[in-house]
Amino acid sequence: MNRNKPELPFHMEMIFTYGVAREIWPGVRRVVAPNKGPLTQNGTNSYIIGQGEVAVIDPGPADPSHLAAILEATRGETITHILLTHTHKDHSSLFTELAEATGAETCAHLPIHENRGARHQSGAALKADFVDFSIAPARPIKEGDVIEGNGWALSAIHTPGHAPDHICYRLEGQPVLFSGDHVMAWNTSVIIPPEGNMAAYLRSLKKLTGGGYERFMPGHGGQVRAPERLVKAYLMHRKWRESSLLDHVRSGIGTIPELLPLMYPNVQPEVMPAASLSILAHLEHLCEQGLIDCKELPALNSNFKSN
Repeated sequence: MNRNKPELPFHMEMIFTYGVAREIWPGVRRVVAPNKGPLTQNGTNSYIIGQGEVAVIDPGPADPSHLAAILEATRGETITHILLTHTHKDHSSLFTELAEATGAETCAHLPIHENRGARHQSGAALKADFVDFSIAPARPIKEGDVIEGNGWALSAIHTPGHAPDHICYRLEGQPVLFSGDHVMAWNTSVIIPPEGNMAAYLRSLKKLTGGGYERFMPGHGGQVRAPERLVKAYLMHRKWRESSLLDHVRSGIGTIPELLPLMYPNVQPEVMPAASLSILAHLEHLCEQGLIDCKELPALNSNFKSN
């Protein structure tokens, strides 16, 4: 168990003021919602694309002040499109309300309602309250679709892993990607089965390599300024984590309560549930590869053994 943990190039800095739109790339403004937390960093980033006739990506959580901030930032302009990266409520709760206020076309991956939520002790999935099951976009989006407006275009890249309906959007003609919760500068994405799937997440990470991107605009935190480097670092990090878990299971440590302090020695109490579920996602992936075994559907109280 002497594997060296790769260092991740996290970037924590972010210049912003709640309720104030700030241009962070030509034709791209960001408004940060005041829902700061251990899993949202400073809050959810809502992006305004274009000028005059604009799109909004991820209108954000159910907060009247944030809705007012978006409407104020676009005063004198027309919001023609509202897009979601995924249907988690910290990104999507204002989706319908903003559309009703503006008449904009709503665009999102057609929600996948089956088998969503967080897996608990029995192996069954509880429909978690962070998933917005009410989303019904006027325009369902799939891989390769292009959403166009006056002077801008966004192409959809389906990136399941954090959520089954997760979409990243490339700003056409620019080396810019709106990466949602798939890739962030300040932390790795939380993968919670069955809502999240580690194999899908790794495939989706690889999908973003070699794209010539200079900047990722994530759902939380500041911009990713060296995206190719960060994506490769995250892939290495996940490989290290699975190798470490495999070593532990082969040594006879096969339950998540035992593995948690070994994998996350400094974990804060408020993120312990997410950390436990992230370990579950890795163990599930190791089971799928036939490297370890679980006699039941993998759950938080399962016992994992080496094959």
